[in-house]
Amino acid sequence: MKETLIVVLLVCSNIASGQTIPKSFQDQTTWQTFKYDMGSVIKGIGHAYSRPTQWKGKQWLNFAGIATGTVLVSFVDDEFDHWVDGFRKDIPNGVLDFGGRYARPEGNYALTGAVYFTGLFIKDEKLRRTGILMMASTITGGFLQQLGVRILGRARPLSGESSGVFDPFLFKEVKGYDSFFSGHTVLSFANAYAIAKQFKNPWVKAGIYTVGMIPGFTRIVVSKHWLSDVAFGTVMSILIVESIDKYLDARYQQKYNRNDKKVSWDLNFAPGQIGLTLRFN
Repeated sequence: MKETLIVVLLVCSNIASGQTIPKSFQDQTTWQTFKYDMGSVIKGIGHAYSRPTQWKGKQWLNFAGIATGTVLVSFVDDEFDHWVDGFRKDIPNGVLDFGGRYARPEGNYALTGAVYFTGLFIKDEKLRRTGILMMASTITGGFLQQLGVRILGRARPLSGESSGVFDPFLFKEVKGYDSFFSGHTVLSFANAYAIAKQFKNPWVKAGIYTVGMIPGFTRIVVSKHWLSDVAFGTVMSILIVESIDKYLDARYQQKYNRNDKKVSWDLNFAPGQIGLTLRFN
């Protein structure tokens, strides 16, 4: 197992190293393009993981705000779960099935692979880049999610415990104590957010976002996650996609967004209300 991992890392290092942005992918063979793109995936993942080492005061303040917002949302987790009890049985099975299947790893990577390889074989750089963004973002988010659930060990709603119960450092999978944060949400919304970048129409974007939020919603309905699990997973998806997308601007000629990509947030307080507002391209 260790030897296999070393070989994989060496191959990945060879693919990702020493490559500059091609003037035209049309002049490359399919294999050359594929190697360059896989290098972009690997480097994009590395870029996302390395960002915290570059954070300054403002970035750490933003992170503290996200953490604070998540804690505030967690205060209503139990009440929200009880409220959902009133309509759990009314959600169509088709919606529940879609939410469960689409955001599973096999469904996720089938989608990202379909987008990427379609772009590769028809030589569409923009479509390839979208597939690369989806791959890198979901791999990044998926690993962080697995690490998070093992370290925190938060009880799921279906365990019968309250949202404030934790059994941390469960590095062996313990079902019922792997709630924070939602992996289905990370995979589904990262894909939706990346795809929506292809479009400028706000209504089209809103429709794609809505589809991307279905898995997170269904995970609450089937008592697999709390509201704060899904909320944090959604925010993490946005931040990861934005970080990797900005990095890909330096590796591809096709750019479908402005170069000043950024996400900003505000915590809003009012009598009886707590809100987190995100603004992004």
